[in-house]
Amino acid sequence: MTAQSAAHDSLRAVAFDRLDPVGHAREHVTASALHDHPAGLVGLELELHLVDLRRPASRPTWQRVLDLVASLPPMPCGSAVTMEPGGQVELSTPPVAGAPAAVAALRTDLAVLRSALAGQGHGAAGLGTDPARAAHRTNPHPRYAAMERHFDALGCAGPGRSMMTATAALQVNLDAGPAAGWAGRLDLVRSLVPVLVALSAASPYLSGRASGWHSMRQQVWQGIDPRRSGALPEGGPAEAWARYALDAPVMLVRDAEEVRPVTQPCSFASWLVEPDRLGRPATPDDLDYHLTTLFPPVRPRGYLEIRCLDALPDRWWPALAALTVTLVDDSVAADRASELCRSVAGAGESAARHGLADPALRTAVVGCVEVATSRCPDTLRPDLDALAELVASGRTPGDELRTRARTHGPLRLLEEEAHA
Repeated sequence: MTAQSAAHDSLRAVAFDRLDPVGHAREHVTASALHDHPAGLVGLELELHLVDLRRPASRPTWQRVLDLVASLPPMPCGSAVTMEPGGQVELSTPPVAGAPAAVAALRTDLAVLRSALAGQGHGAAGLGTDPARAAHRTNPHPRYAAMERHFDALGCAGPGRSMMTATAALQVNLDAGPAAGWAGRLDLVRSLVPVLVALSAASPYLSGRASGWHSMRQQVWQGIDPRRSGALPEGGPAEAWARYALDAPVMLVRDAEEVRPVTQPCSFASWLVEPDRLGRPATPDDLDYHLTTLFPPVRPRGYLEIRCLDALPDRWWPALAALTVTLVDDSVAADRASELCRSVAGAGESAARHGLADPALRTAVVGCVEVATSRCPDTLRPDLDALAELVASGRTPGDELRTRARTHGPLRLLEEEAHA
């Protein structure tokens, strides 16, 4: 570490300006919310439910998860492999130029992951929720234990535990683009959320039961504190993110090796104004960590994280990734998508509950799929053609999964997808 970086880190451990801590914190968040950078880079993250193929009804122990991940070969395209609280594994590609390269990288590394797991008698299921096994935390990390206690104390223990341990997502990461276009770009992505939710819904069952929602993953997310998982407020992207962050309740506090859950509602702004509420003044490091505990459908991280898509089977996730990138990064497709989605803005819950049964959403979804299919790179058109054919019949990938689960049971669905 250089002397300059060491000095910077020591400054970050100092509390915020006592005269205006909230203003100082707001500046801190807005400064890092988005980076002025030409659009074009794409990163994909896919979470998968780890399944012991000999005992599919039993969630692998944490030690088994650690051993499996340690035995994996390096991913040829450089994807990182990480682990979630319920033992889910996640593949995260490095940022690459364009959707074709990102999809190819994830496909390649996913094939290597699956082959290595199969050699150990395990599989990985791309589904928005674990359809069969009870939600149960196996990762003992203090962060996740504190998260669980926070959710328990705030009255959303069930959704909180399910969110951490029994859900999985396809995340699409895109450049923020030039600063002059940030507001329009974020508005476009937010308007796409209902369409993406309806299209990607791949979680008709959770822990052996069906609620009737097309995306039970979204149902779970809506069951936790909306100040942590709801959409960003209106306004400029950086300023909206700062307001969201400061209004959101603090989940946990780190002190050396200890992670303390916060069990009484306390927004970050309240902590800044009343330091004794959480035992000491807040620091910039605390604020940066707080940002990692906030989960809006679209999250600024210097770039834009699009977090609203369910994980999907291998047959469908490339099409959803290609559609998302095309509708945001292709200027012609973006203009058309903005028009198509105007009538369904804010319809995220209806999309999660009803999918294409909502007539306005179906019109928007069909239109967006048609636009993406016509504008996507040639190498991804077969994936989008298949999705367009399915949607034209009034169905989505989740409808196929629901039929299979009803016919053969949710555990059989989990097994089949883990064998993919």
